[in-house]
Amino acid sequence: MIGIEEIGVHISQERISNYERKEKFGIDDHFIEEKIGVRSVARKGADEETSDLCLGACADLRAKNDFAPEEVEMLVVVTQNPDCNIPHVSAVVHGKLGLPESCACFDISLGCSGFVYALSVAKAFMQANGMRRGLLFTADPYSKVVDSDDKNTTLLFGDAAAVTLLTDAPVLVPEKFSFGTIGREHEKLTCAKGPLYMHGRGVFNFAAKTIPDDIRELLEKTGLTLDEVDRFLLHQGSKIIVETIAAKLGVPREKVPYVIHDYGNTVSSTLPILLADELAGRARTFVMSGFGVGLSWASGLLRRVDPK
Repeated sequence: MIGIEEIGVHISQERISNYERKEKFGIDDHFIEEKIGVRSVARKGADEETSDLCLGACADLRAKNDFAPEEVEMLVVVTQNPDCNIPHVSAVVHGKLGLPESCACFDISLGCSGFVYALSVAKAFMQANGMRRGLLFTADPYSKVVDSDDKNTTLLFGDAAAVTLLTDAPVLVPEKFSFGTIGREHEKLTCAKGPLYMHGRGVFNFAAKTIPDDIRELLEKTGLTLDEVDRFLLHQGSKIIVETIAAKLGVPREKVPYVIHDYGNTVSSTLPILLADELAGRARTFVMSGFGVGLSWASGLLRRVDPK
């Protein structure tokens, strides 16, 4: 049984205040606090690379769980902004961590749905190959592609990384997943011939329409009701989208955490950052959902393992 044993987190220390950019973008405190829900965004240093963010997350993981690096059998990195085009950034992270040559390494190119996709892939990969210990990184520093003059993106996205330790001695076990893509609308969030472009209203409408129905369908497959779920962990796209999905589901807001006020939307890392805070808690049943680039989404059910 492969699942999540621990999670390490690294959020870049530098901050850019959105309050200090109110005049530039013609926004007010209400927009910052109630619409996007991001007071400041985290920014990596100019000399930091995606792999460096991964190392920061791994240092936090090692402080929580001093696993033996020589026992790591798989390393996956979810990113669309690697150090360079070639090689895959998982190989770079592998080298910097000094992991064994027998360790399988690969990247998964996905955005905000990436953690859920990768969790399903990594769990299946480990089980199919008889592996007991793996590292799943998410690191997508959008500061590499965001235009600092674009109100729709620069106020929202922050730089961070997370690493999930997957083992055969888990605290949380993923059970069911659901996935989807509306590829015909991929141009609503794209980075093709210049900086990142986001059609904010289009992405909002996509998430508000798609995710509540997908979560209900996932629960139907598992035989659970909304009331039986302790936490709904939604991709932290913005405060208004999290609150809208919660309202459409009709679930109490205390079951739907929103935590990115002081660092921003960290793309594929938002869900593992949420989970890192939940590992030591008492909640037993989690539904998580990531959604964005593609336009794609992925939802999953996690359960806490009963202690032996």
